[in-house]
Amino acid sequence: MRHRSAVVSAAVLLCLATATGAAQAAPATPAPSAASGTSAMVFTFTKGADAAKGTVLRAVVLSCGYAAEGTHPNPRAACDALNATGGELDRLLAAPTPARPCPRQYDPVTVTADGVWKGGRLSWQNTFPNSCEMSAALNGNALYAF
Repeated sequence: MRHRSAVVSAAVLLCLATATGAAQAAPATPAPSAASGTSAMVFTFTKGADAAKGTVLRAVVLSCGYAAEGTHPNPRAACDALNATGGELDRLLAAPTPARPCPRQYDPVTVTADGVWKGGRLSWQNTFPNSCEMSAALNGNALYAF
């Protein structure tokens, strides 16, 4: 739990530092409010079945509002994918196709999303038996393409 809290805390501080820098660089541009649809989320890949006790392999910060920003490699596509879920991140999961065989090896991977989506708190996680099953279920969705 401490490791995950540290990652989330660091990501939130990064968001705040980025937002502060943007505000100082362009003071004439008002920041969008939570009511206008601003979202600030942290997404992680964690090795293990328990996100709180596992090892975070990768994490990104995504801010969707007036502009798409963050450490995500493609923030605009990720914001579009996040908005397409309507706040129901289970919609990201696709039924794996039989054309994509995955090994039956159990090496769990957990994906998480934590933060604020359109002014409300959003926390989601899903554990997959292995990274192949995860890739098949997420089916190249831009939100977890990092």
